[in-house]
Amino acid sequence: MVAWSQTWTWLDGKWHEGNVQIMGVRTHSSWLASSVFDGARYFEGVAPDLDLHCQRVNRSAVAMGLDALRPAGEIEALAREGFSRFSGDAALYIRPMYWAEDGGFMGVPPEAGSTRFCLSLYEAPIPSIDEGYAVTTTRYRRPLPETALVNAKAGCLYPNNGRAMLEAKAKGFDNAVLLDVLGNVCELGTANLFIARDGVVMTPAATGVFLAGITRSRIIQLLRDDGFDVRECVLKTEDLAAADEIFAAGNYGKVTPILRFETREFQVGPVTRRARDLYWAYAHA
Repeated sequence: MVAWSQTWTWLDGKWHEGNVQIMGVRTHSSWLASSVFDGARYFEGVAPDLDLHCQRVNRSAVAMGLDALRPAGEIEALAREGFSRFSGDAALYIRPMYWAEDGGFMGVPPEAGSTRFCLSLYEAPIPSIDEGYAVTTTRYRRPLPETALVNAKAGCLYPNNGRAMLEAKAKGFDNAVLLDVLGNVCELGTANLFIARDGVVMTPAATGVFLAGITRSRIIQLLRDDGFDVRECVLKTEDLAAADEIFAAGNYGKVTPILRFETREFQVGPVTRRARDLYWAYAHA
């Protein structure tokens, strides 16, 4: 991720520059993680699927028990207004966020009526196609819908992925492959996952235990429209080890090659390059 960079945040009806303080010591979300957010991108003068990201943050708010205070179209318009505060060639991360200020019964559930909203934009370069990374398995698993808010992009989910990534880092890798309780591959700690083998592209089926991302869905559509056989299916770690290519699909890097899985090394393959080219063409179309 990027170090500190130029940042503008819309909060309480106006734009503020820098790292605006949004929570206090009594804020419910500070203690009990009642926050949801989303992430979109602005680069090379375009913001692909910004509308879908704005719609999803509102769905996440409802799933958390918060009020979706602002229509998705209004959030999108605010983001586009904010682009003008940066240089024309800036690559930006776009983060709308909701959180609860107060708690309900005994302070535990979020109080919907105390929901607050902010929108933060900050500079974050998109990694090049050559900036891939190494991944490994982890002992930590994705939770079930009955045990965590997996149907939202919620802040409370990320400590689990974070500890998986810390374990991967301790083993000499950059990112972690998370499995479900049955041992099926779900995602990486920061993005969705694809493999290519013998001309077929595969990605873990959306079973409801991980967030099937907007960029993931876009890549599936673009590759299928381009003539690829793309399958959403059950994948095991053995499938990753036997793949011709592995790549990540997510908002931060859009399409990012995986250069090593465990002891197996990979090159940036033709499917990965084609997926990235197709996404850039779509973004500018």
